[in-house]
Amino acid sequence: MPLTLTAVPCLRDNYAYLLHDPETGRTAVVDVPDVAPIHDALDAAGWALSDILITHHHDDHIGGVMRLREDTGATIWGAKADAHRLPPLDHALVQGDTVTIGAQAGRVIDVPGHTIGHIAFHFAESQMAFTADSLMALGCGRLFEGTPAQMWSSLSKLMALPDDTLICSGHDYSKGNAAFALSVDPDNAALHARISAMEADRLAGRPMAVVPLALEKATNPFLRAHLPAMKAAHDRLHASDAESFAHLRHLKDTF
Repeated sequence: MPLTLTAVPCLRDNYAYLLHDPETGRTAVVDVPDVAPIHDALDAAGWALSDILITHHHDDHIGGVMRLREDTGATIWGAKADAHRLPPLDHALVQGDTVTIGAQAGRVIDVPGHTIGHIAFHFAESQMAFTADSLMALGCGRLFEGTPAQMWSSLSKLMALPDDTLICSGHDYSKGNAAFALSVDPDNAALHARISAMEADRLAGRPMAVVPLALEKATNPFLRAHLPAMKAAHDRLHASDAESFAHLRHLKDTF
């Protein structure tokens, strides 16, 4: 039985995610930007928190971890490479490790770029991946610590997941990301259709940071950096895939 997913808006544009295993009753949260919205969501569902999964060290993803741990006694999972700047970890994780939420298993994917110690979690049976600030809706995270080559490698790992994987990212930057995507990929019919549908999705209260991977691959310019048409449109036909990505990331940084 797949995990039950609840997206929890936090702060100005962050998301935390609750994952509930119906078979065992265990419930995890991915990232803790703030405590109160997560408590409210847990109370509304009648769930007790058992686990806290951390993607990276930025305060808008871990700011509420210790308070939530004190409130619930939840077990904390996070990257071994980032342990020196994360709350104390019960489980220090590396690429390929498994996170268990009741009867469900998630694989740890190392995705440096936004930060060096950034990880993602892929729950294959539930068809969900939690990518925080690596792969984002219509975008990717700014490269605060890593290199373009590292981020391209990370995005390539995520692109290799099954197309029906639901990508759950850390922020709703969809409006700005959509404007940039149109500026670099203006003839993309799938992108135009996605943007046309976005306002209705927003009005319906659908979480804008939760998107099927197939749609991201069709519309997210950073996942299209390797395509000959994208390279040709930006006079990068003979560039490597990582170089083409680096060019797009630079354009976004100065957009």
